[in-house]
Amino acid sequence: MNKIGLIIRREYWTRVRKKSFIIMTILGPLIFAGIVFVPIWLASSESSDEKVIAVSDESCLLQNGFRNEEDGSIQYEYITISLDQAKADFPKSNRYGLLYIPELDLDDPQGITFFAETNPSIQLLRNIRRTVRQNIRDLKLERSSISRETLEALETNVDISTINLTQAGEEQQGNAEVASVVGYVGAFLIYIFIFLYGAQVMRGVIEEKSSRIVEVIISSVRPFQLMVGKVIGVASVGLTQFLLWVGFTLLIVNIAGSFFPDIAADPSATAVPMAQVPENSPELEAMQDFSSIFGSVNVPLLIGCFIFYFLGGYLMYGALFAAVGSAADSDTDTQQFMLPVSAPLIISIVTLAAILNEPNGTLAFWMSMIPFTSPVVMMMRIPFGLPTWELMLSMTLLIGGFIFTTWLAAKIYRIGILTYGTKVNYKTIGKWLFQ
Repeated sequence: MNKIGLIIRREYWTRVRKKSFIIMTILGPLIFAGIVFVPIWLASSESSDEKVIAVSDESCLLQNGFRNEEDGSIQYEYITISLDQAKADFPKSNRYGLLYIPELDLDDPQGITFFAETNPSIQLLRNIRRTVRQNIRDLKLERSSISRETLEALETNVDISTINLTQAGEEQQGNAEVASVVGYVGAFLIYIFIFLYGAQVMRGVIEEKSSRIVEVIISSVRPFQLMVGKVIGVASVGLTQFLLWVGFTLLIVNIAGSFFPDIAADPSATAVPMAQVPENSPELEAMQDFSSIFGSVNVPLLIGCFIFYFLGGYLMYGALFAAVGSAADSDTDTQQFMLPVSAPLIISIVTLAAILNEPNGTLAFWMSMIPFTSPVVMMMRIPFGLPTWELMLSMTLLIGGFIFTTWLAAKIYRIGILTYGTKVNYKTIGKWLFQ
């Protein structure tokens, strides 16, 4: 165990002192925070640019139908000149666009055209289309002697809350949308981290093997000790970087939140400038309740399970990646062995959509029990809630899978690490397993 500890310390300190580790540790939180705040900043900067749109309404049905945006980002000007004259004056008018509305048939409105120097944004066209549709609907209601107030009184919004009943009879507020987002994020991060740090183990083994450094190391330690120390050392590096990312990201988000006080006070405001969700819509209500609903998620359980499944999944796949690296002399030689090793991970990430539709179904259950797919699938299932015995069984099987794959990989590693210049195939690896 002392030799394994020395290898772990060597792998850990060698990697955390690299410039690439320091740079990525700093850039990672900046990238994560940028994903959150840059779209908000861009949306706010775009909304501050004033756009003047001329409206030529030959039908006279939509007079005063277009209202200026409250923030002044879009201003509508009604003009009475002909379309040809308006198009001729457009280049020197400094207007953003020209909206032409011909004589309309309310039952089949056709011919509405928007002129601009460049293609307008999808959001602008959506707003214009919605305004025209609402005005035509009001005209149809007036023609049918139905007031808008009467129609709105007939519409009823139905809100269905979700309450999770625990085995102890306690009630907890739940939300499938929040659970889906949390599950997808957790599953995808584990998928990425296993590939990222597993590849580091494989490249480290290939580098030591090709430089013949491993021959000196093997003279002092057993191959199994070297493999286990390398896998655990890189796992420690990955866990350290992940914890630093979490801490730095929270710090940066809190600092950046001081520059966006409205968003910090109301997280739902992040989607309003970009989507312009209608008032009293179910989508807007869901966004406004997101913070309170997210508070019902068992965050300590999620973090604890994420760390366990990240370490368990990585240690299991890391041993296999180390075995692949020992059987190859270069990165090119590893390609033939990578697909069988990574196939379970790829299958688990592909089936997340099916598991989301039925998180407690048969497919989700068995894939969360199989050690090769459980790290990704269980992170999708945990936010939806599952019996304690299923979680404990999945963890136990993952530990058993790690022990088995480590033993299997060690049999390949101890021979492959000292094999040079030999074309290794599946038949050769099969012989190594029984030697």
